[in-house]
Amino acid sequence: MTEVYKENPDAVPTGLTDCGISFLTSFWREKYFQEYIRNGGSKIKFITGRPGSGKTHFLRLVTAIAQQEHYKTVQFSAKDIWMHDFKEIYVEIFRQCNLLECLETASHQLVEEMGFDYHDIPDGMRFMDYLSHNGMGDAITRREIRSQLKQMFLDNPMLDNNFALACSMLTGSILGYPVLEEQNQNLLLAWLEGDRTVKLSQLRAMDFYPSRITKYNARHMLRSLAEVTRLGGCSGLFIAIDDLEILISRSSLEPVHYTKMKREDTYESIRQLIDDIDSMKNIMFVYAFDRELMDQENTGLKSYQALWMRIQNEIVGEHFNRFADMVDLDRLAAQEYTPEVIVSISESLANTHRNTLCAPLNLEQAREIAAQAHTGAVGIPQLIQTVMKEVRSDV
Repeated sequence: MTEVYKENPDAVPTGLTDCGISFLTSFWREKYFQEYIRNGGSKIKFITGRPGSGKTHFLRLVTAIAQQEHYKTVQFSAKDIWMHDFKEIYVEIFRQCNLLECLETASHQLVEEMGFDYHDIPDGMRFMDYLSHNGMGDAITRREIRSQLKQMFLDNPMLDNNFALACSMLTGSILGYPVLEEQNQNLLLAWLEGDRTVKLSQLRAMDFYPSRITKYNARHMLRSLAEVTRLGGCSGLFIAIDDLEILISRSSLEPVHYTKMKREDTYESIRQLIDDIDSMKNIMFVYAFDRELMDQENTGLKSYQALWMRIQNEIVGEHFNRFADMVDLDRLAAQEYTPEVIVSISESLANTHRNTLCAPLNLEQAREIAAQAHTGAVGIPQLIQTVMKEVRSDV
């Protein structure tokens, strides 16, 4: 936790600006990060807008805010991870979550439940070694450790049985009872990560009889992972996925290319996640994409009615709805980005990027940008940077 957060929990993360969008980010901080998700809720949001509307910046900002609010955060681009197979998404989330760190903190909670202060355990010493050193490593204490592990993991209804058993074994090894050999610990972690090279026969030798993680059970495993992050002291799990418009891209320069089947599999995967999200706790997904993904009738979201029916906003009011699951950054900009706000954004950019951008814009330039944004194909944030660079090149 940073000193800035200790002094001011609503401080804007270093290197980022919330000019113009604090109207929404502050709302998310309060209503979702501090309340709904932290209290066991789950949510999926979609961020859209024209190119240059600030979608990637918004994701970075809310991810940093989620970190300030003690969430385990995951951020990646759909250009880097295949989206049609939810197992691939789960694997990337798992890799960024640092499971052992979560289990280490969960082990501290178990130590406290047994009436000890984990701060009293010397660095580098396991709990069981500490107990034995103080003459308390008897059979009754060992049985109590097993009982606490069972209660924390195996009796937890939010955890898949195999996921729970693996976490129980790993946490037991952290505590020092029962101890796992390093090879077996690595096998468990590899299975949790969906590594197909792991032989199930090797796991059965540990009295562990799981099935492989696939796209069919990956959402269930993700629910378990979110619960373990909560047990590890986090407020929840926040996942930001950018560049979803790659689904309809025809460019040969892109690292991945989606066929019609893979694109529809992706839409179906998102549809299933929406339907399953209420069975999860303490988790929030945010997908971001260019408006083209909504406008393309034949290949975009509207082409898959089962998904489109679940994400379209049926009622659009006069004012921007901060509770809306489909967040239109262009509409937010039209409401919030006055010429004065545009000047403030340029001032923030000038301070942050002193080596690449020149002085802030004036009110006249800001008015021209606001007018241009009404009919142009580029969002206001990108227009601001473009004008600032043009002014710099003329100096």
